[in-house]
Amino acid sequence: MKKKYTFIDLSVEILSQYNVPMSPDEIWQKAVEKGLDKKIGTTGKTPFATIGARLYTDIKVNGEDSMFLQVTKRPARFVLRNSNIENREIKSAIENKQKCEEENYTKFNERDLHPLLAKYVYANQHFKCYVKTIFHEKSHKKSKGVNEWLHPDLVGVYFPFGDYNKETTDLQKALNVNSIRLFSFEMKKELNYSNLRECFFQAVSNSSWANEGFLVSLKIDEDPSFRNEIQRLSNSFGIGIIKLNSANIYESEIICTAQSRDFIDWDTLDRLAEDSPDFKTFISDIKEDLTVGKVKSNYDEIKSDEDYDDYVKKKGIQ
Repeated sequence: MKKKYTFIDLSVEILSQYNVPMSPDEIWQKAVEKGLDKKIGTTGKTPFATIGARLYTDIKVNGEDSMFLQVTKRPARFVLRNSNIENREIKSAIENKQKCEEENYTKFNERDLHPLLAKYVYANQHFKCYVKTIFHEKSHKKSKGVNEWLHPDLVGVYFPFGDYNKETTDLQKALNVNSIRLFSFEMKKELNYSNLRECFFQAVSNSSWANEGFLVSLKIDEDPSFRNEIQRLSNSFGIGIIKLNSANIYESEIICTAQSRDFIDWDTLDRLAEDSPDFKTFISDIKEDLTVGKVKSNYDEIKSDEDYDDYVKKKGIQ
């Protein structure tokens, strides 16, 4: 019987070909480029996490007999233990890679990621929503600390117009029942141990008014212990986690689901509308769209696939 091709086999093949320190995510990306993902078969939603877990386990169980050597922790990167990479070469390769990543990350800011989220949640079946950016600098100025962690970066709304017949929506109006859903999104370029708790509780603080609150990031530490920690925090406080995939926005992932609330915190929503002109406009737009029974207000632009590719390239988002 032919031996099954595993994630360990895939990792060995990629690391031996490129002979540079690589993270589980980078290993998987190169594997997809080489078509090796097809040899694996069913991979689940987070194959890079599976690669990371396999490599960590192999090193832990086999020790110095492991084929793999972890050379950095955050982010975790691996090489083959029997590779010809000298320690100084490993250090040089890591420094060069980190320098390139830092240079790329200075090309764009968190708000540049908003169009990515807008496109993802518009197409994703869980959301099917429109989003609006909340510009914090427009908020009414108050004493220092009063409005800290009050405003989310983006707010979203799902309308039922496309999912229900007109007769159903008319009946909902008659019964004063509404199927709209409100979402809160806190955007970060990167999530790691150094900023997790601050970012997480910022999302907790500014999403209490919504049906669901999410923390969104382009890059998330792949260390299994870190993934366990964000899952624990998500379970405890109900905040969902979204990992954006800039290369293919439709393959972005909800890696932790949000706790869904059937109620709206009207007091907090009213305070947000009082403090933020953008949020006040958002609420007014929802009311108008519900009244006319269709989406006619201005929300954040949903870029076409071609415009999206041009935008990501122009901004240097990777």
